[in-house]
Amino acid sequence: MNKIGFGTLNWVVLGTYLLAMLLVGVYFTRKASKSTDAFFKAEGKIPAWAAGFSIYATTLSAITFMSTPEQAFLQDWSYSLGNLSIIVLIPILIKFYVPFFRKLSVTTAYEYLEHRFNPVMRVLGSILFMLYHIGRVAIVIYLPILAITSVTDINPIVIALFVGGLCIIYTFLGGIEGVIWSDVIQGILLLGGALLVIAVGTHYIKGGLGTVWNDAISDHKLLSSLDFKTNMLSRFIPLIFAGQFFNGLYQYTGSQDVVQRYQTTSSMKETVKSLWTNGFLAFITIPIFYGMGTVLYSFYTHAAVLPKGFNTTALVPYFIIKTLPAGLAGLVIAAIFAAAQSTVASSLNAISSCAIADFRVRFFNNRFKQFSDVTWARIIIIISGLLSLGVAIYLMVSDQSQTWNLFLAITGIFGVPLAGIFAVGIFTKRANSTGVLVGLIASAFLTYFAQRSEISPFVVSCVSFASAFIISYVVSLIFKKSNKNIVGLTVQTINEEYQK
Repeated sequence: MNKIGFGTLNWVVLGTYLLAMLLVGVYFTRKASKSTDAFFKAEGKIPAWAAGFSIYATTLSAITFMSTPEQAFLQDWSYSLGNLSIIVLIPILIKFYVPFFRKLSVTTAYEYLEHRFNPVMRVLGSILFMLYHIGRVAIVIYLPILAITSVTDINPIVIALFVGGLCIIYTFLGGIEGVIWSDVIQGILLLGGALLVIAVGTHYIKGGLGTVWNDAISDHKLLSSLDFKTNMLSRFIPLIFAGQFFNGLYQYTGSQDVVQRYQTTSSMKETVKSLWTNGFLAFITIPIFYGMGTVLYSFYTHAAVLPKGFNTTALVPYFIIKTLPAGLAGLVIAAIFAAAQSTVASSLNAISSCAIADFRVRFFNNRFKQFSDVTWARIIIIISGLLSLGVAIYLMVSDQSQTWNLFLAITGIFGVPLAGIFAVGIFTKRANSTGVLVGLIASAFLTYFAQRSEISPFVVSCVSFASAFIISYVVSLIFKKSNKNIVGLTVQTINEEYQK
């Protein structure tokens, strides 16, 4: 397949977007430099709607921007039912999780694990998050650039340096406040970009939305009877819903990049508003991003033909570059990079918050005083960002993606099990440090073997959470009950104050 030229006007639009993100970081530099409270929590001054937009942009990566339409293009909307789990998840977060994070005024999610269990669990949770997200940043930079450069003449190394490098700089400068306001811009851009693809695609289809709707019904591109058959687990809707629920539970309770946002608003009431804002955005994602895939299905059925042997991973960027007018194409490619940068920036700031709060302040508070904690945080952002960017470039030039995917699989198997550890700590009084340590390790092994069996990823998520929760609780019953004070740390005492 011949690659398509990107064009001068598209480069101008993309360059303008990248410069704007840099200026956002510059604008918030002075405020972020005041203290770690400003750098990691924005002093609790972020409006609820902006925090909600930031959570949404953080959880939606560039890979999602491209893979969700691809799923609708190749199969149907069955995976979209997993998005509806947010409706169940948010009330649970508001009632049972966020009050503990707000009450303890945590900088990182893993501080709760120390208060509830011991420092070992805090350290484990923090290290696992940092390792996984260094790898995730590399993949989030690598995959969308690989897809885009597979259909255009853009140099992947150059664009990786600009997109990744500028992201490191504005995260370094503006702290969490700069990251959040960048997320707002990026969230608006990626939603607008998706709507633009839908509008242009529909315009070129004879019969417009009527044709798209007829194709969706006649070719079973929305839902089909296959989505309710247990012999097709990868498309079985109840399982998709359950698996996405447990994935979401980890993301919103055990993943620092999201939990960090709960402290950036002024009150619990504002945090609740931010979560519902995020929930609304996640809900409208369904018709927008799955709708994009269905429109592209109709477009390449009636208005155009994909090249022979085309890799549908690059479906969205191929349509953008091939079909959209110059300038608009650059804007939508910027939206894809915006989705990547929002994830990368959030991960880098969260990694630095873990390194400072869970290690330097917790264990080395009287050492390494030559720099302020904000300066150390910025140094960590540079190191972790450059490491991830270096890995992304290495993957581009050496085609070693399978090795890196193995690293992500190994570190990622602790994600959903960690959600089980948070849950058993919050919902039971008998869980203790011995039980949850055994539960986390045992669940990680079970998750690994479940992944190796190549069953549905949604089954893996269910196994991960259930095994961590059950094993932790059962082992805790076997070992002596802890004398640790947990008043104010479980649902039974949620309204009581915690005394260290």
